[in-house]
Amino acid sequence: MELGAVLAEEFHLPRQRVDATIELIDQGNTLPFIARYRKEATGSLDDAALRDLDDRLSYLRNLEKRKGEVLSAIE
Repeated sequence: MELGAVLAEEFHLPRQRVDATIELIDQGNTLPFIARYRKEATGSLDDAALRDLDDRLSYLRNLEKRKGEVLSAIE
């Protein structure tokens, strides 16, 4: 599953901005830092939008992990 594409569609944001935001989150940057100092990469997403995107990203990643575990158990 392409998480960037899924999130871009769900949040009605450009894929490029979503991918940049995911990369910043994966690098360990905090959401307030991203909102204040990385506006050019995120398209000026505010704290609330970043939090929603981060929550959904975590959910989708955990879902993919769980799917893999279930499929392994079935095999």
